[in-house]
Amino acid sequence: MPPNTTASSGQKPGKSGRKKGRKARLFLIVLVLALFGGVAYGGYWGVSTVRASFPQTKGSLTLDGLSGPVDVKRDGNGIPQIYASSDEDLFMAQGYVQAQDRFYEMDVRRHMTSGRLSEMFGSSQVKNDEFLRTMGWDRVAKEEYDKKLSASTKKYLQAYAKGVNAYLKGKDGKDISLEYAALGFTNDYKPQEWTPVDSVAWLKAMAWDLRGNMQEEIDRSLMTSRLGPKQIADLYPEYPYSRNKTITQEGQYDSVTGSYVQGSSTTAGSGTQSTSGTGLAGNTTAPDGLQSQLSKLYNVLDNVPTAVGVNGNGIGSNSWVVAGKYTITGKPLLANDPHLSASLPSVWYQMGLHCTSVSSKCQYDVSGYTFAGMPGVVIGHNQNIAWGMTNSGVDVTDLYLEKITGEGYEYDGKVLPFATRKETIKVAGGSNKTIVVRETKDGMPLLSDRDDELVKVGKKATVDSGAPDRGDGYAIALRWTALDPGNSMDAVFQLDKASNWSEFRTAAASFDVPSQNLIYADTNDHIGYQLPGKIPTRSKGDDGSLPSPGWDSKYQWTGYIKQSELPYEYDPKRGYIVTANQAVVDKDKYPYTLTTDWGYGTRSQRITDLIEAKIKGGGKISTDDMRQMQLDDSSEIAKLIVPKLLKIDVPDKNVRDAQKLLEGWDYTQDADSAAAAYFNATWRNILKLAFGNKLPKELRVKGQCLNVAPVDSTGPADENQTVRECGQREADQAQPDGGDRWFEVVRKIIDDQNNDWWKAPKTRLDKAADNRDELFARAMKDARWELTAKLGKDMDTWSWGRLHRLFLKNQTLGTEGPGVLQYMLNRGPWKLSGGEATVNATGWNAAGGYGVVWVPSMRMVVNLDDFDKSKWINLSGASGHAYSAHYTDQTDKWAKGELLPWSFSDKAVDKSTSDTLVLKP
Repeated sequence: MPPNTTASSGQKPGKSGRKKGRKARLFLIVLVLALFGGVAYGGYWGVSTVRASFPQTKGSLTLDGLSGPVDVKRDGNGIPQIYASSDEDLFMAQGYVQAQDRFYEMDVRRHMTSGRLSEMFGSSQVKNDEFLRTMGWDRVAKEEYDKKLSASTKKYLQAYAKGVNAYLKGKDGKDISLEYAALGFTNDYKPQEWTPVDSVAWLKAMAWDLRGNMQEEIDRSLMTSRLGPKQIADLYPEYPYSRNKTITQEGQYDSVTGSYVQGSSTTAGSGTQSTSGTGLAGNTTAPDGLQSQLSKLYNVLDNVPTAVGVNGNGIGSNSWVVAGKYTITGKPLLANDPHLSASLPSVWYQMGLHCTSVSSKCQYDVSGYTFAGMPGVVIGHNQNIAWGMTNSGVDVTDLYLEKITGEGYEYDGKVLPFATRKETIKVAGGSNKTIVVRETKDGMPLLSDRDDELVKVGKKATVDSGAPDRGDGYAIALRWTALDPGNSMDAVFQLDKASNWSEFRTAAASFDVPSQNLIYADTNDHIGYQLPGKIPTRSKGDDGSLPSPGWDSKYQWTGYIKQSELPYEYDPKRGYIVTANQAVVDKDKYPYTLTTDWGYGTRSQRITDLIEAKIKGGGKISTDDMRQMQLDDSSEIAKLIVPKLLKIDVPDKNVRDAQKLLEGWDYTQDADSAAAAYFNATWRNILKLAFGNKLPKELRVKGQCLNVAPVDSTGPADENQTVRECGQREADQAQPDGGDRWFEVVRKIIDDQNNDWWKAPKTRLDKAADNRDELFARAMKDARWELTAKLGKDMDTWSWGRLHRLFLKNQTLGTEGPGVLQYMLNRGPWKLSGGEATVNATGWNAAGGYGVVWVPSMRMVVNLDDFDKSKWINLSGASGHAYSAHYTDQTDKWAKGELLPWSFSDKAVDKSTSDTLVLKP
């Protein structure tokens, strides 16, 4: 059943409402620009500025550097399909077209990856630039380009850059986008030419937000200030292997051959054991100052700009593939919907790249999703195969506590010098700032140098018996695979032209960061899975779950898992493969610890159950069945808790009336469901009462009222606007995020009525809770009054969608700019179905309220029998221009769970084409 969604922006729903909304905003921008530019000519200048940046999509243009004509065919949603007769022409045209639609977005991204945001936005971004310069993404990208990438990849990157620069030639900022016009009032920033390294660096930003368990590593260490090893273990339960299936099920590591094989093999034995509950890897106590260092680092990380995720927290995705024996067509069906933070424009860009005749001169015929600023297609299909991706979650980052002295840092009893470099940050409207970056011998940057308080804490830290004699103190360094040059850009082009399973695996071998679950299907009715990536190995006893002592060499990485040892699956007997961030392989079948922090398999098992139910008794799955599965919004935690809530005798009539909403509820989180609203509020309050006030102060939410928001407000949409009526009591509470790890925590203790976690202290308004049911009763009461404050006394008006709303925001001026600019650039809200850890993963974070914080950033279903019967959708639209018809033209359909036709063949593309632009040499 599709989600019941409503877009409310102070205008009537439907096409006429959207047109009126655009006209109202256009009128406002003309007025504002008139005031800025002078009344005499401001109105004309404002309109001309808005229109000047729209791309030419019809007729012809001349581009120096093309070897032959290129056709750019756009459908009714502005999605381009490019036709060329050589590889270089194809990627040059891709650069030109993406720059037409999204150059401002591309420019912001490259400034982020290179730590140069201050050049565009001034002093507010200096701290972020300092941190990003310390990691040195652009320096690593340049080294990759100079030393690691193949000659053909470099040629394509150069062609792409040539196309972008052909678009920029002769244009001022205001000719490129509205945002540049707005920036022009505050600084004299001018867009610069694009380089091949700018494209490569974006993969580093992607890898950062999909980096694995660094946040959990910090959290566990911070917990040691208040919780013991058993309590921390309670909050990080082991993956439920017996209940939620792993991705690979029919293979094992063969200790004789030293490779991963499908079928029976020698049992590998379990990997290294977790050290969770200690303060530092290998030690039961941590040096003084570690807690303060990590809590400050926590804040530094939270301020890093979101790239393609939610700063590493809550990142998920769904993908699955079903073999032809279980589909209506007799060929595989493949679905994918990566879960990322909501952004405007969407992080994804849809397009097709077609050689008019596939040959050695022109090798590509591929369509799908890519990133603006990067050539090729990242997820999609060509004429032979289709592939999808989800985040694997493997642990590729480690934090090290370094013992520093005036001369350097200690390592195995010796003092080694830091490698240092100076970085000068240019600041729009301000003075330049120079920083010094220090790195250890393994190229690990000192993250703690970027915060003055961290430096002070490090110098004051005392040392326990686990560390060398006292010197100047401590610092925190980062080891991360993405800081080593790699070949991921090669992998993109290899995937785009792979024609079979063998070529697909060869391409995957180059995809070193970020490590993704890759699923596969081909037109010959084969399906498969491959875990790629540069994944470190560690010494026995170190599983990467906690910061390590940098002064001891036994905690350094020992190498990397070989490609032949990485888990895979090909044509499994069960006939389908599901990846949704669950454990890749059973720990007893694999010798390496990939991570201690898998997703807990709630979504993956639900998808598996839906597939099994559909094929039971000979049933067959259709393309639309795959779409419907993507929209499943059943709450697994509700199925566990609601029966127990209904058994509680609630004395308060108002609470009892709310409790009755749960009677007969089918656990689906439709946008119009009052029961879903009340259950999720109860769940959030259970988490707060049972766990929140027991967590250390470093993990508490500070200075906000946890999103007690005017839920039906319109206008300049900001889900962080709060009604300051919740009081200091709630503002100082710690709060779990409510993801599926917390599902598993509660599942483990749900039948233990007297577990210590169910105890909650007495307050001015409530008596102490001494067991589960007393705590649940308090949570139901708190939820009743919370929703009364937010949604009103009349429960007939309650709905999940009124709480669970999506706002799409321009990621620069839409979050930091003046309110009037935010109104012009942002869109929403949409009232959504779905929720946390559901297949329809419209995620919300219980630490901040019910607003949507991450989403299925796109959805696709590929039909391997007939590619023209495939379907796709994007979160927003093809265009990054705020007043383009294609700015958010896909969002309403996306919110309703609809998919668009996805043309691939020449005939289908021609039929769907609305505009054709010919690029001539």
